[in-house]
Amino acid sequence: MTMGFIDAADSPPRHTNEIKLHGPEAFAGMRRAGRLAAECLDMLVPHVVPGVTTGRLDDLAREFVLDGGGMPACLFYKGYRHTVCTSINHVVCHGIPGPKQLKEGDIVNIDVTVIVDAWHGDTSRMYSVGPVKRKSSRLMDVTYESMMKGIEAIKPGLRLGDLGAAIQEHAERQRYSVVEAFCGHGLGRVFHDSPNILHFGRRGQGDEIRPGMIFTVEPMINLGRRDVALLADGWTAVTRDRSLSAQYEHSVGVTETGVEIFTLSPAGLHTPHTMGASAD
Repeated sequence: MTMGFIDAADSPPRHTNEIKLHGPEAFAGMRRAGRLAAECLDMLVPHVVPGVTTGRLDDLAREFVLDGGGMPACLFYKGYRHTVCTSINHVVCHGIPGPKQLKEGDIVNIDVTVIVDAWHGDTSRMYSVGPVKRKSSRLMDVTYESMMKGIEAIKPGLRLGDLGAAIQEHAERQRYSVVEAFCGHGLGRVFHDSPNILHFGRRGQGDEIRPGMIFTVEPMINLGRRDVALLADGWTAVTRDRSLSAQYEHSVGVTETGVEIFTLSPAGLHTPHTMGASAD
């Protein structure tokens, strides 16, 4: 079932069942928000070390976003009480910061969303905690590659199924699985908007990709099976088979000729795991 489209200027600033098409002002706002979010993740790179608590990383992120003139979008969102999500090893997404210390060999996804002048910048990336096993670094590499394959498939006239298929095909060629329980989403003045962005699918199917669409691409890739379970806290999702999971996320906008990524790292740290060594 396809969705209708609406000029974002004529749409209320809330989730609707229509896909908003944004103009140049929105793209300018998304660049500002996306840059602050990416800078926040850049700032955290030297702090993701053995012994640091995820709560400390959350404090650093909150201070950075506020000092940068933004607001943490996740803080008090649906009762959530933190600025970032910290998802370690077999945690698929929405890991809650707290007293847990990172240890050498861990891999962790840090996910941050900021609000700048009412626009949302949403991004996440993987970090290595010291040297990590080769299977961990390989999973992160393939997850990043899968996200970029999806982003490369974003062109006016194609379908959202082309995006999902590009991600799924690349991940499954490496014998990894794509989590189907979570998806990307429309973005802008609204945190979670239409359409849902599936990270699997069939080419030629789904809603048409049109200039002005703004959304996230954020595949979660598992070393084992795709099945996930939700913990009793109501937020943390984990792999049912306890296999490793990785995720990357960018906020993007569809242009007349392709796609613009709003959350590129100003410091070139899109894949910070490459900064660490691998352990056999």
